[in-house]
Amino acid sequence: MKESIIAKKSYTFAVKVVKLHLCICKREKCLSDLSNQLLRASSSIGANVEEALGGHTRRDFSAKMSIAYKEAREADYWIRLLTDCEIIESDISIAFKKRYK
Repeated sequence: MKESIIAKKSYTFAVKVVKLHLCICKREKCLSDLSNQLLRASSSIGANVEEALGGHTRRDFSAKMSIAYKEAREADYWIRLLTDCEIIESDISIAFKKRYK
């Protein structure tokens, strides 16, 4: 079976976000709620892509990919918020956006 580029990128993105989340939680315990939101949205992207790839119909595939897209937009929101609040550095935000587009 051919590996999906979307599945690979969404998984790698989630791994990076998990590592970022751990760094934020070590540094700023009170900010773990914001970081948790990013973690949830980011890990959901890949989970929905995997479900889409296992879908039985085109409609099922399309629905799951649509959810993955919405989760990606949410993750982008949390990255922007964490950046603008100076919780993460802007170069980290830029790196995420360039690498996973």
